[in-house]
Amino acid sequence: MNSIFQGLSAFPLTPAGPDGRVDVAALGALLERLVDAGVDSIGLLGSTGIYAYLEPAERRRAVAAAVEAVAGRTPLIVGVGALRTDWTVELARDAERQGADALLVAPVSYTPPTEDEVFAHYEAVAGATALPVCLYNNPATTHVQLSRPFLGRLSGLASLAAVKMPAPKDGGFREELEALRAVAPPGFAVGYSGDPATVPALLAGADGFFSGIAGVLPVPMLALARAARAGDTETAARLNSAFEPLWGFCRTHGALRVAYAISRLLGLGAGEPPRPLLPLAAEVQDGIAGAIGQLPGVRG
Repeated sequence: MNSIFQGLSAFPLTPAGPDGRVDVAALGALLERLVDAGVDSIGLLGSTGIYAYLEPAERRRAVAAAVEAVAGRTPLIVGVGALRTDWTVELARDAERQGADALLVAPVSYTPPTEDEVFAHYEAVAGATALPVCLYNNPATTHVQLSRPFLGRLSGLASLAAVKMPAPKDGGFREELEALRAVAPPGFAVGYSGDPATVPALLAGADGFFSGIAGVLPVPMLALARAARAGDTETAARLNSAFEPLWGFCRTHGALRVAYAISRLLGLGAGEPPRPLLPLAAEVQDGIAGAIGQLPGVRG
C-alpha cells in the first residue's frame, strides 16, 4: 500500500537565532534543496529540526514557511510532539490548518507515563485531526518505550498509519519487522531512524527511513537509500562504505551536532545549535569535512 511514510524522509535543521526565532528565509532555502533532490518526504520539526527547543509560536512560523516553500511538491510531515497532550493536540490542529500532509508524534515526557497514559495521549491526537499520524518510538530521548504489543494496540487507532523506530540493538531488523507487522493492521508502515542503520533497515524490508543527515546531504543519502530499497546489495555496500567515516562521527557526537557542522561546512545557513548545545570543535569539523568530501553529490 502506498504511504506518505515510505521511502526516504529528509529531516532538515530549523535555522534559528540565539533567541530561538526561526529564520524562515534560510529554512525555505534548505527545503528547496530537498525538493530539488527528490526526497520522498520532508520531516519538519523532528529531533534534527530542534522542535524541543522552539516556542510554539516559532514552530507555527516554521510550518507556515515550510508549507509556502514546499508548495505541495513534496509531502510534508510535521513533528508535533510536546510535553502536554493539549499542547500536542493544538499543534496538530495548527499543522493541519496550515497545510501539512502528515504528523509525527513523539510521546515527550518528564515524568515517564504509563502505557494507558501514552494510549490516551495518542488517542487524543488521532481524534483531533484527519491527517495520518506516525508514532515516534524514541526511548533514548522521550524515556517512553513502546513495546511491540503496545505498538499493536496503538496501531489500531484511527489516523495512526506508521511508526518510526530506533535500530534494534541486536541488529535484527528482519525479525523485528516481522514481529511488528504481525501485530499491526495491513498497510501500517514501519520505518527506522538513526542514519548508520539506513542500509540494513531498508535491505531488511523497512517501508521507509527517517534521516537527519538527508536534511543536509540529500543527494548522497537518496543514492544510498534507493540502492538499499531496490535490494542492490553491492551498490548499497559500496556507498555505505563511503559513508562509514561520517557514521563514526554520528555515533560519537550525535547526528544533530554533525548536521550543524555539515551545514556550516557547506554554507547552508542553519546557524549554530540551540544552547546549551555547542558547535563541534574545529578539529572534529575538519574530520567531518574529510568524511563528506568522498561522497557523491554533497553540494546537491
